[in-house]
Order: sequence, then C-alpha cells, then structure tokens
Amino acid sequence: MRILMVSEDLPTPGMGGLARHVLALARALITEGHTVDLMGNDDYCPDDTEEKMTFDGIFFPELRGQFTGWKEMSLGVFMPWKRTLMAKRFARAILRRSSDYDVVHYHGHLPNLAFHLPEHINFIQTRHDQGSDCLTHTRFRNNDVCTSIDSTTCAQCRSKHPNALQRMVSAFAVDQYRDEVEQGINRHKTIFVSRQLRSNMQRCFGSSASGLILHNFIDSESIRLTLAEPDKSTNPPLSDRTQVFIAAKLYDAKGVDPFLRTLARHSHQSLQVRIAGSGPDEASLRKDFPWVTFLGWQTGVQTLQLTNAATAIVVPSICEESCATTVLEALALGKVVFALRRGGTPELSIYANNESQLQLFDDMPSLVKGLLNFSIHPIKTAPTQYQSNAMQAGRVLLNFYELPPGPLTTRY
Repeated sequence: MRILMVSEDLPTPGMGGLARHVLALARALITEGHTVDLMGNDDYCPDDTEEKMTFDGIFFPELRGQFTGWKEMSLGVFMPWKRTLMAKRFARAILRRSSDYDVVHYHGHLPNLAFHLPEHINFIQTRHDQGSDCLTHTRFRNNDVCTSIDSTTCAQCRSKHPNALQRMVSAFAVDQYRDEVEQGINRHKTIFVSRQLRSNMQRCFGSSASGLILHNFIDSESIRLTLAEPDKSTNPPLSDRTQVFIAAKLYDAKGVDPFLRTLARHSHQSLQVRIAGSGPDEASLRKDFPWVTFLGWQTGVQTLQLTNAATAIVVPSICEESCATTVLEALALGKVVFALRRGGTPELSIYANNESQLQLFDDMPSLVKGLLNFSIHPIKTAPTQYQSNAMQAGRVLLNFYELPPGPLTTRY
C-alpha cells in the first residue's frame, strides 16, 4: 500500500512518545514492503533535531500554524475559530497529496481535521490524547483529572478566575470545536489507543461515536537490540540499592513532583532514583530533590537503555494516560512497573509476563509504599511475544486501512 503518515509533532527538537510512535510504525510498515511517506511541520529541520528522523521515505514539511498562540493565555480564553482554521490549513495540505496514496493516517492533536476532509478520502486518525473533547488534550485541571463535560468550565484552563465574558467566549470555542470533532469522527475512520480514551470521548458525544481500539505500537526490533546489546554507559554506579527509573515530561500532569515529595517523607535510602525528561518543572525539581539524578531529555534509544539498566520503573502520572508507551516498553524489557490505576494503564496488563509485573495503585502514597516494599526478583522476558503482538497489530491496522473510506458501517 501507499501510505501517507501525517503528524505535526514531526520533527521536534525533543521528540516525544507520539512522534516516536509514528516513526516506529512507518519503519515497520516499510519493512513489510509498503511505501510510507511522512507529512510534518515546517518549523524545524529534521537534521537539526537531537533525535534523527530516519526512515526510507519522503518527508513533506507542509503543516504550519500549530504553534500560533492567538493570545489565548494573555486573554484568558480559548479563541473561537482558531482550531477550525488550523484544521482547514492541515486539510488543504493533505488534499494536495492525498491522490498519490491509498490511505492517509493522521497522528496529531486536531481531531476536528476529519470534519474538513471529504468522505471520499481514505482518511484515518489515531487518537493518542484526550483532545477529542478537551482543548488542552489532557483533561487535567487543578492538579486532578477533569471529568466535566460542561463547556463553561473550560475557561478555567485559560484563566484561574474567568469572568462572565471569558466563560462565554471559551464555551463558544469549545462547543464549536466539539461539534466539528463529533461530525468528523462520524465521517471518517478513527482509532483509539485505549478503551478508556474512547469511553471519555463517548461521555461527551454518546456511544454512536466509535472506532477501533488498538494500543500503541512499540518497536520490537529496538527492544530486541536493547536486550541483546545493553549500553554499559547507562548503567548506574554499582550499588545494592534498588535502581528506579522514570521517563516523563517534567510538568504537573506527569506526577513526578508529588511522587518525589511523597517518597521524601519516607526512608528512601534503599532507592537510587534517575529521571529522564525535561519540562517547566525541571529547575525546581533539581533544586528540591538533590538526591535524585536528573538526566534531562533523552533519545528513544537512550531511554530504552536506561529502562533496561533499571530494576523498577515508575510511571507516576496523575493524569489519565491514554496508553503510556513507557509502560509497554518496560514490560517488554521485563521490568516491574509501578503506576496509578487510572486512564488506559490498567488495560496494558495483558502485555505483562506475569500478574505482578504491572503493579497498580489507587493513590501516590500506596504506590510509594509498594515501591519501598519491592523485593528484587528477575522476570523472564519474552521478546518474541512482543514481536508477535506488533505483527498482529500491524495486520489489524492494514485491514482497517483497506476498509472503504467514509463513515464506518461496523461498530468496533
């Protein structure tokens, strides 16, 4: 097949999980004999990014405008028509190329894009975040999960104490956006990376808005190479302490700060904690927790090596993770994972080698207690299991590609 992958997250200087997912999927489909090209943003040059965007295809830098702020933060509102105009701009870029491909697969943050593409285009989008109904894409407000579907509450994500006008303008923008998203999902094929993500969307739009559930693709070849050739430079100094590793963006929704503050209230000398990631909280975290090793942003390969060198992996997100690739990769490498029982994370237990490999907790104190009581025991890894899972996911995806364009006639 001739496939056009589209993502405004490519390229970026500090490549995140979504961008790595798209690249891994593109490379896997190329290996299977398909032609895959990428369309991404024109804000960065692929050669100037820390993590090289290598794949055997053509890259079209034709998406623009996604970083324009429209003064939303300074005005304290979500701006009407902003996301409509962005989606229309993306749609025009796709339409200029779509006739050369059998399918266009979008991985991005504008689910209303589907509304602006005609039904005859074989267009599929994968929903990786909560952006189907939440304009911040996280459904996280006031340091907790947001479950409200009332658009008048959304202004609080742009102004701490919104006035009546700010509430009205933001509610109009949210309702306009959600209407386009709902119509788009009923017009084109949609994939959700977890059941939880689809359920959250249906809380707004009803059960008629549906799509295929397909967990994130992980690069099984990279897993195999990491297991076969560990990088000694990533190994922590020799110690009898439990080696704990976290890979996360350093901001409130990812829960690194509350995890470390909870851990600091206990005797934690038995743990050696290393954290890969950057973000707005990095400077304050380095200052408040000098006993933690902060490694800064790491490439995908480096993150896998660091995961493999650790004894336990912590995913402290207090937001609802849709489908944390860090969990999948850690399980594939045979590591014990500690996480909160929320979002799509519980669904990933089907990829664990045994029932104790993915340890889920209802709150942060319970997670920290479980980590402190953790006793090291080896887990037999099964890379062939993940190879077969990846191949199966690829077959399901290709079958989905081959369905006729337009609205789905079959519920998934």
